Amino acid sequence: MIKGTNPIISCDMPDPDVIRVGDTYYMCSTTMHYMPGGVLLRSYDLINWEFCSHVYETLEDTPRENLDGEENAYGNGMWAPCLRYHDGKFYVIFVANDTHKTCCFTATDPEGPWSKNYIDGFYHDCSVLFDDDGRVYIMYGQRNIRITELKPDLSGPLEGGFDKIVIRDAPGDFLGYEGSHLYKINGKYYAFFIHAAQDEWRRIEAAYMASSLDGEWTGGDVIDYKLPETNGVAQGGIVDTPDGRWFGVIFADHGAVGRIPNLVPMHFDETGFPEFDTPSETVENTSTRPDYEYSPIFVSDDFTSPTLNPAWEFNHNPKPDYFTTGNGSFIITTEKLSQSVEFARNTLTQRARYPECEAQVTLDASNLNDGDTAGLTMLQYQYGIIGLTKEQGRTYLVMWSRDKLCEKIPFSEKVTLRVQGKFSMSKSEARFSYLNDGEWIEIGEPVYPTFDLRHFVGCRIGLFAYSTEKTGGTAGFSHFVYK
Repeated sequence: MIKGTNPIISCDMPDPDVIRVGDTYYMCSTTMHYMPGGVLLRSYDLINWEFCSHVYETLEDTPRENLDGEENAYGNGMWAPCLRYHDGKFYVIFVANDTHKTCCFTATDPEGPWSKNYIDGFYHDCSVLFDDDGRVYIMYGQRNIRITELKPDLSGPLEGGFDKIVIRDAPGDFLGYEGSHLYKINGKYYAFFIHAAQDEWRRIEAAYMASSLDGEWTGGDVIDYKLPETNGVAQGGIVDTPDGRWFGVIFADHGAVGRIPNLVPMHFDETGFPEFDTPSETVENTSTRPDYEYSPIFVSDDFTSPTLNPAWEFNHNPKPDYFTTGNGSFIITTEKLSQSVEFARNTLTQRARYPECEAQVTLDASNLNDGDTAGLTMLQYQYGIIGLTKEQGRTYLVMWSRDKLCEKIPFSEKVTLRVQGKFSMSKSEARFSYLNDGEWIEIGEPVYPTFDLRHFVGCRIGLFAYSTEKTGGTAGFSHFVYK
């Protein structure tokens, strides 16, 4: 028996959907404006996870997703994937809120390659069901939940097919049902949603059951409980184990660090209705491969490989001609003018770890131009940076808290930087420092990020460079250490 603690993954992996294929569990999560996107994780016990693949390298070639000028896809891009396996093929289906398209990626191997198609229409927080009779349905919506029958090739709605609102949440000024997850189990149909309490922001998981899609759907709230340091647990998929037990992989908010999956045991009562255990801090499950060694979710990197570890994701679409990795360095060459790290192309990120983390990197700024800044960031809307900047041929060490320059001191062209993050629901903070004669010296002031919907993702640790006057400057990063 493998024992673990909730949350099972200590970082931002929102909107998880989960399946089992043979002895292997797979989880797909929202990645929004980060690339490569559509992160797919793998596990053999539902407690320990590792990267399996990304479903796509870039989602769309648009000014917003390319971060052209001050165009951006913050809070948009990929939302709420549906992960399915049917007739030897994996499916990842989701909407992109900036392009208003519904994407359908398929692969015969979860490690790829993945093929991209579109489903005609826009299906918010959708879930797809391949029914026993060969028909295909998609459930979606917000407050009013609709099921639409799709063509067998999933290219769009089936003309004359089933199309009906099947479940409605109560009206009111609160989050209505969304985050659909649709299943057929032992001949009955099941639907799971998130909604919020009417008196406060608290996540609640709801479930409904029906004998037919067109029949009466009965159900209600099934999880209304706050784990410590959360405001409720809701939205995610359910999955069975080879020995017939059931679990929900359902996320909870954890403040600025993001939305993090938890493992919640569940069962079906005598009528077949799903019942969840009270979410707890400890969890356990059997492993289908007890001796398996998992690759880490958070990685240090010496940048000796010509390919990046899957733990790394870029902020928006990268421009591959303007970065290199290998030979001990990750090097960014600027190719656009930006006024801040928010619009810097090729910013390389990893998820911040809950409840605390630390990252260090050595920066060589000898090839920056005047007006360039490069360094280390804790990235959310209320971001902080520490780095080196060039002005009139001189180099300065700077620390910014979003639009506020907190400290600026003359410095050499090479420095080792550090960011430390601590995260809780009530307060999160990031502190920045640099190494001087073997001693860490804090600079500037703490930054207090929140989970701001203007970015709609958890904090990321990032390596960046941008130009304000002239493009073509380069910054070299080496010896990245994640603690």
